[in-house]
Amino acid sequence: MPELPEVENLRLGLERKIVGQKVKSVKVLAPKLVAGAGNIRAPSRAKTAEFISGITGKVIEGIERRAKNLIFRFKGGGLLLVHLKMSGQFVYREGKKTVEGGHPIELSRSGLPNKHTHIIFELSRGTLYYNDIRTFGYLLYFKNQNSFDKTRHFKYIGPEPLSKEFTREYFAGALRNKKSKLKSVLLGQSAVAGLGNIYADEVCFEAGVRPTRAASSLSAGEAGRLYSAIKRILKRAIETGGSSVATYMLLDESRGNYAREHKVYGRGGEECANCGKKLKNITLGGRTTVFCVSCQK
Repeated sequence: MPELPEVENLRLGLERKIVGQKVKSVKVLAPKLVAGAGNIRAPSRAKTAEFISGITGKVIEGIERRAKNLIFRFKGGGLLLVHLKMSGQFVYREGKKTVEGGHPIELSRSGLPNKHTHIIFELSRGTLYYNDIRTFGYLLYFKNQNSFDKTRHFKYIGPEPLSKEFTREYFAGALRNKKSKLKSVLLGQSAVAGLGNIYADEVCFEAGVRPTRAASSLSAGEAGRLYSAIKRILKRAIETGGSSVATYMLLDESRGNYAREHKVYGRGGEECANCGKKLKNITLGGRTTVFCVSCQK
């Protein structure tokens, strides 16, 4: 699943391509994607009709990001909440030029729409396709901010790591009473938004703390180092286009370069860049976790 840097770069790419364009028409081929955010979603004619009527004719005013979600805002009100999940993809075609962002789908390069195309937005200058192999993603329409706020969709999501709200004092307090393992807390999103498996491993390594420790066991100094590592690494990852590990791509079809700077993620059994000892590879909470037993305490 793309993490904060990858989603932020996709947002920037979409912003350059489609903001200011009018939605001329919308076709929903997989109604369950617009029916709700849960794992079990039943198609709804009412939700589909509201989705289509609410967006058609509207001008895309801006695109925001919250944690790993994208928020499309329309002039005159209305918003679209998007989560790509594991295999979601946006493809934008204008004239003969096509660019994609998100999970690459081979069929999207040979023909559009295809069997993985589930929503088609005809815009004033081009066409935006939402493709998804596993159909885990969702695109939810809300007629105004108030109707979205009532869902409390971000109730358990912590502050953005690069925001003013994410302070050293706040973060230390967020860890203080959590007895769960540190990595589980970071992945849980309530302490800080946007971290996934990649960046949780990387920030723990830079801070010199083991992801297996109880979050509450960190000293003030360790929490401070972890806070600084989160800020620095995520900022750097955004600047370099994200990690683009596995198959994730940016909207201009390039891949992020931060993977070249990974110190531990995906390097289990290899030598530690700091001490030369072999990095340990374990499974923690169902996720592969890599750390250095020598450099991380």
